[in-house]
Amino acid sequence: MSADHTATESPDTAEPHPPGRQLDWWHRDHPTFTALSGFFTGLVFVCLVPGVYLTVLDTMFSTETVEDLFPLVLVALAVPAVLLALPRTRRFGGYMLIGMVVTLIVVLGVGWLVLWVLLRTQS
Repeated sequence: MSADHTATESPDTAEPHPPGRQLDWWHRDHPTFTALSGFFTGLVFVCLVPGVYLTVLDTMFSTETVEDLFPLVLVALAVPAVLLALPRTRRFGGYMLIGMVVTLIVVLGVGWLVLWVLLRTQS
């Protein structure tokens, strides 16, 4: 193998990339790429999925129906569960789950703290 051939060859396959197109080393090898992308995917997942789901339901159904259907958003928890079950995505799914849990802890903790401060200052 020549030096030119190894620079354009993917580590996973022996097929060379098209000329001028090379994968960045951190996209395929850097140990924190999967962790960071999984964590922030979990954070965005917790923030956006319930809001988008509620917005879509609200535009399609009455308020009573929306209140009855909103708990079905918990089905979205199957996404990190499936990612954890598959060997190829297990690491990403674990960090996604960590991102989801940390986001929920922070949101609930800050909400509780704000409520406590408001109740203490009102007395």
